[in-house]
Amino acid sequence: MAKKILQNILKMLLLLTAVSIITFALAELSPIDTVSAYIGENSLSPERRAQIEEYWGLDEPAVTRYLKWAGNILHGDMGTSMIYRKPVASVIGERFSLSIRLMFVSWVMSGVFGLMLGLIASAYRGSFIDKAIKVYCLINESSPAFWIGMVLLLIFSVKLGWLPMGLASPIGVSVEEASLSDRIRHIILPAMALSLTGISKITLQVREKMIQVAESDHALFARARGESKWQFILRHGLRNVMLPFITLQFGALSELFGGSVLAETVFTYPGLGNVTVQSALKGDIPLFLGIALFSALFVFTGNLIANILYSAADPRIREGGRA
Repeated sequence: MAKKILQNILKMLLLLTAVSIITFALAELSPIDTVSAYIGENSLSPERRAQIEEYWGLDEPAVTRYLKWAGNILHGDMGTSMIYRKPVASVIGERFSLSIRLMFVSWVMSGVFGLMLGLIASAYRGSFIDKAIKVYCLINESSPAFWIGMVLLLIFSVKLGWLPMGLASPIGVSVEEASLSDRIRHIILPAMALSLTGISKITLQVREKMIQVAESDHALFARARGESKWQFILRHGLRNVMLPFITLQFGALSELFGGSVLAETVFTYPGLGNVTVQSALKGDIPLFLGIALFSALFVFTGNLIANILYSAADPRIREGGRA
């Protein structure tokens, strides 16, 4: 167990190092001028520009700046955001508290509905229900998240007026002061847009795996004992599809994190995705690097949890590990 933990820690450190180097290099190659993006359209004298570059350390070589930043990271300091003039860790913590609600609701919705639709499609294989679910999945899979978000806005906000068009709380009311019902109403549309993009993969994979299980010998034996279709699915089939389901569900965390950027932008949801766009457009390199490291750590943790759950879902993996 100690060896396994050490291996995971080494993998995480290598991943974070690679992500930080690649992200910093891409930020340096970006055509966005950090000082101009920071000040705006106002013209600057050479003296004033030099002062700003010296204040933020932009006058130093790129390698020197990266090594200083990496050294500060090792001491727990992620730097100061140029946009918000606050510690990067504080900005990420505040905005991620909103994003995690959105991502969790979307993650649960995509998992529950994807599993249900996959089981239903496999149970009624070849029927109209199965074909309708497959068509829905193919259309959904080929539709970008921002387009789905705009369609949901047009239907439920503009046409019907049932739900608000954006934000995490009513205008003029902070998220902390908003009532629970207001927060739920504001999170429904972005959660729907984000979850719909992840349902298709889970549905199609669960359907294919369930069909394979239904054609196996123990399925034939179960039917010979008098078990109905749904009895077999719930007693035997569900356990067999849990392994690919867990893989897809936790593997989708990276897509979920990336999709939240688009969903939060469309719905002006003030989460971490919105901050990511702002930090990239305005050249806030400390904040951009901090978000990149945090997202990599978030996805790595999700995959690690999936590996732990494998042994609970499939006893063969647990016994193999003991052997």
